[in-house]
Amino acid sequence: NGLAVTSLFEILNNNLQPTTGSYKFGQTITTAYLPVNNEEFFKSNDNLIDWLRQFAEEENKDEVYIRGFLGKMLFSGEEVFKKCSVLSGGEKVRCMVSRMMLAGANVLLLDEPTNHLDLESIQAFNNALKDFPGTVIFTSHDHEFTQTVANRIVELTPNGVIDKLMTYDEYIENETVSSQKDNLYS
Repeated sequence: NGLAVTSLFEILNNNLQPTTGSYKFGQTITTAYLPVNNEEFFKSNDNLIDWLRQFAEEENKDEVYIRGFLGKMLFSGEEVFKKCSVLSGGEKVRCMVSRMMLAGANVLLLDEPTNHLDLESIQAFNNALKDFPGTVIFTSHDHEFTQTVANRIVELTPNGVIDKLMTYDEYIENETVSSQKDNLYS
């Protein structure tokens, strides 16, 4: 359920309060969140440099520094002067990823991160996440992205949580074999 997953991410990002239960990140945890819906971030008519600069620490507002983060998400040359009001969905996601990198968090919360991205952007993002030294909590319908980034699968089911340290393909194969065994003995 996409709405339930988004609600979980909104709770983990302190944008929504849980109706029951609680959680607390450790003292050294810093998070960055990529929401599935990012429209509220792009209501200005700023260019991309000024848009990203607003999220930088005071000592890191230099244009060259900011351009570096935009460049990592494939914005180059004059593209950095594009206005927020004319960005495509994929460009907005790439800007949000630049914003996350700028934050320097050690836990990334990604709600459907590959939505709206083209293949080149997905590959760049995928490669960056494989090298990311922190923790990435994400949901995705993109099989290849999930297979290459995830090394632990947590599935929330009506009967509880399934938590496996394995790739996505291993998890699918494991679940298929388990299901076939259950059907043999039923």
